[in-house]
Amino acid sequence: MARHLRFVARTVMVPDGNIDAAYKTLNRVLTQDGIIDTVKRKRYYEKPCRERQRRNFEQCRHIYNSEMARKIAFISRTNREDPWLGH
Repeated sequence: MARHLRFVARTVMVPDGNIDAAYKTLNRVLTQDGIIDTVKRKRYYEKPCRERQRRNFEQCRHIYNSEMARKIAFISRTNREDPWLGH
């Protein structure tokens, strides 16, 4: 029971018997929370070295994505000063 307490708080309303939309919503909520990835990963044993490799890769990917988002946000700003003033 304790392993499934994470699923208790996820409640999705089914409007007009539209189960497909409710399923999509539930899937999106569980994916955003990372529960689906965790369940898929825990299905089989993961060796400690593979777990370290995966965690390092995820950490590097997170750093790369955040830096890229920061750079894109900087470039897409409209009211920034020109970095090449003499040109």
